Amino acid sequence: MSAKKILMITGDFTEDYETMVPFQTLLAMGYTVDAVCPGKKAGETVATCIHDFEGDQTYSEKRGHNFTLNATFADVDVAGYDALVIPGGRAPEYLRLDAAVIDAVKHFMEAGKPVAAICHGAQILTAAKVIEGRTVSAYPACRPEVELAGATYAEIAIDGAVTDGNLVTAPAWPAHPAWPAHPAWLSQFHAVLSGAAEGSLAA
Repeated sequence: MSAKKILMITGDFTEDYETMVPFQTLLAMGYTVDAVCPGKKAGETVATCIHDFEGDQTYSEKRGHNFTLNATFADVDVAGYDALVIPGGRAPEYLRLDAAVIDAVKHFMEAGKPVAAICHGAQILTAAKVIEGRTVSAYPACRPEVELAGATYAEIAIDGAVTDGNLVTAPAWPAHPAWPAHPAWLSQFHAVLSGAAEGSLAA
């Protein structure tokens, strides 16, 4: 497990919890995690935002931390990574316009490597056209995009997650803090990484 390398593609106004928590948790589990952003180098930062659920018709947004990148996107060779993590927030809406990001996502999906996407991270999956025929969770506002991309939208609880083969998706950050008490986003991703889940669907 410790030899496995994970690539995290993130960007400005990525969701704070969906970036910091997976990054730190996967490092603590012994994985190597390289966090990158197109146009930025190792040591530079991306701004994060905090999305909360406070009774409004949609989530509220607050400024989060500055998240320090530890690798340079331009230097990345995706063939050298075992898995991919795509956080949510507002970053995916512009990251999906970057051809190199789309090519990277296609590499992981076509190679059958583990891919974890949460919340608005599904916007990158839909732009890459790699989820046709799959069951995918995302923030509910992304449901039309998921279905237009030919996938089945997994209508699950906000703290749930779903695994479809190599792909692990979840609707928002509440899906990972309860790990491992129930099939949370990070625990399902860990199971796929460690080879424990083969083509399973869980919610």
